[in-house]
Amino acid sequence: MESRMAELRDKEIINISDGCRFGYVGDVELDLETGKVKALVVPGRLRFFGLLGREEDYVFPWECVRRFGEDIILVEAEQTAGRPALDEKRGLLG
Repeated sequence: MESRMAELRDKEIINISDGCRFGYVGDVELDLETGKVKALVVPGRLRFFGLLGREEDYVFPWECVRRFGEDIILVEAEQTAGRPALDEKRGLLG
């Protein structure tokens, strides 16, 4: 399957386990030595119309990605009180 990075921005990330919608891919972390994708990043939501900044970004390690669809990317991430569980490197636990 051949795809461009720009096409990822049009895809919404959804959690397989509970159907939670995290948002659209905003960035991709790459390993420059190997050229492989390390993680997908979804920007955090705006706080009070952006006046109070943003929430933390959601970082989905490549290992959490389960399936790519035409419009969505399915990931497997644990939820904690409505937000995904983050590890010490701000990656989502899977």
